[in-house]
Amino acid sequence: MEVAVMHISLADALKTQANAHRYFTTGFTERTGLNWHQPTPAQAAAGRTMSVVIPARNTAYALPTVLNALGAQQHAADVEVILVDDASTDATSEIARRHPVVTTAVRLAERRGSAAARNAGARLAQAPTVLFVDADMVLPPHVFADVAVRAAADTVLTGFRHNVTYQTSPCGEPLLPKAPPLLGADHRVTWKPPVDQVLPYSGLTLTDALDGRPLDATNDFQTLGYGRSYYDWDLPRMVVTALLAVPRKQLADVGGFDEEFGALGWGMEDTHLGAALIASGCLVVPLRQAVGFHLDPPDAAAQWQAKLASWPATLAHYRHLLSLPAPADRSDAFVAAADKHLTDAEVITR
Repeated sequence: MEVAVMHISLADALKTQANAHRYFTTGFTERTGLNWHQPTPAQAAAGRTMSVVIPARNTAYALPTVLNALGAQQHAADVEVILVDDASTDATSEIARRHPVVTTAVRLAERRGSAAARNAGARLAQAPTVLFVDADMVLPPHVFADVAVRAAADTVLTGFRHNVTYQTSPCGEPLLPKAPPLLGADHRVTWKPPVDQVLPYSGLTLTDALDGRPLDATNDFQTLGYGRSYYDWDLPRMVVTALLAVPRKQLADVGGFDEEFGALGWGMEDTHLGAALIASGCLVVPLRQAVGFHLDPPDAAAQWQAKLASWPATLAHYRHLLSLPAPADRSDAFVAAADKHLTDAEVITR
């Protein structure tokens, strides 16, 4: 007689997982002599391998600056850089093909969305760790070493972003602040929510002003285990693909990014991936030193308006996925879907 297998929902699976990562970070320091939150010497990454995946869509305004910063990374790791152009209509693909830091340039035949672009890149990745970097993120030179040295098979490493308003130099290059990017510029670090308005993620309404400090208040996200939250923040929402390292095997096992989010609009595919990886047993650990400049596009206001308009739909899809069984054993489906995108794509490997 067959016995029915009960699968708990993703939401319930999150409630079974802790995020007490202190043993991992202190163990790293004891083993290496390096502070978890300090920039990493280049030589410390010797012998490590890492795949960097960059999804890009009409980012020619920022891409040379972003890729130059990747070329200036100081590390001794073996790193491949895979850029997936999601059928851009500007010079994104040409920049990717020309730039020496890009080891594999992919151009999808038609627009598929950032989730599909990331899945295609991750499918081509060879290293056990995949570092997702947005095509408008300018990284300080130690980030590759920071991630390569700290990566582990059951750990999600998240960096931070400092948004920069679009301005150009006389020669047309994006202007960056002279000072290093600020950790506190990220909303996961410093957060001042509106008063007397429904917070869209949690549904809470705050009646008093709050000087929120999610990163500090949650002890580097540790207290967000077991499905707990900090006002409008929970552990999956801390997983942001602007700068995010994940174990490739676990990424495939949970099916990669859910590509339906791209059909609906903007956002939440990284939150859902975070939920899936957490449910599978991964820790989410921040790297306070890994902060990049996130370059706003020239039409930032219009883009944000369009993105936020679609957020209710993607949030509703995320909540639907939370009610379904936690994803697992989906490597074959991940491979099949990614290979379908790559079948008619242009792939150039150096």
